[in-house]
Amino acid sequence: MRLIDVRHLGRARVIGSWQVGEVLVDPGPSSCLPALLDALGGERPRALLLTHIHLDHAGASGSLVERWPDLEIYVHQRGAPHMIDPSRLVQSARRLYGEDMDRLWGEIVPVPERNITVLEGGERVIDGAFEVAYTPGHASHHVSYLHEGTAYVGDVGGVRIAPAAGSAGASALTIAPTPPPDIDLEAWHESIARIQAWDPQRLAITHFGCYEDVDHQLAALSSRLDEWAERVRAQDRDAFIAGVRDEIERGAEPGLLEAYTQAAPPEQLYAGLERYWRKRAETPSSAGSPPVS
Repeated sequence: MRLIDVRHLGRARVIGSWQVGEVLVDPGPSSCLPALLDALGGERPRALLLTHIHLDHAGASGSLVERWPDLEIYVHQRGAPHMIDPSRLVQSARRLYGEDMDRLWGEIVPVPERNITVLEGGERVIDGAFEVAYTPGHASHHVSYLHEGTAYVGDVGGVRIAPAAGSAGASALTIAPTPPPDIDLEAWHESIARIQAWDPQRLAITHFGCYEDVDHQLAALSSRLDEWAERVRAQDRDAFIAGVRDEIERGAEPGLLEAYTQAAPPEQLYAGLERYWRKRAETPSSAGSPPVS
């Protein structure tokens, strides 16, 4: 396996696509297609395994199908309709990102239904080589994949950005990416337990790297998820954002604040957790919003 740095907005170690033989786990956004294709060097993937359909993970899927019309796309059943017809997804994202939408994510191309294999969790795919688990919490359409001891966990395994090659040590800071619209703390903790039950040798995450201290990674993620959720209940938006930025500066490898905040913008972390608490207070709770990032 190898991690392809697609260099989102020209910055290293923000978004990665995992190449596992003839499979890509999360191709990244269309805005990063030139970097992805250059790294592939003419290699044609057989399939894309999507952990979820947020644009930073899956936005390039339709463009890659245009390039390779028989490319197989594996995606959870809750996300599949938004891949086939991304109009609501794009509309929702434009409300969030405004005029930055195209610069951030590029073109969002529909995926023909014939290319899509719908997942529920529990399957074995790609000739049985990848085991699938349904792992909601970050997103209701999130799945993870286990292959030869490596768990490809998208965002449900957290954000942890390794320093540049040649730097001493590795970043110890794990944060929980909590963008709107469907953060679910209870489901996320259940998903962490589901990943632990696999007993993987390593975690491969999109933002950004592969880590063998699995228990430490998941414990740090779980703790920070709860801590920041409680902080949102006690603080206003500006205080929360300032605190997150300060925590990243103190806990991450020097120089990685920008990479962390690009991978997981603090204002979105607040918005997702604030919406979680607001939904918890509503009766009945609202549902059905399209995923936006």
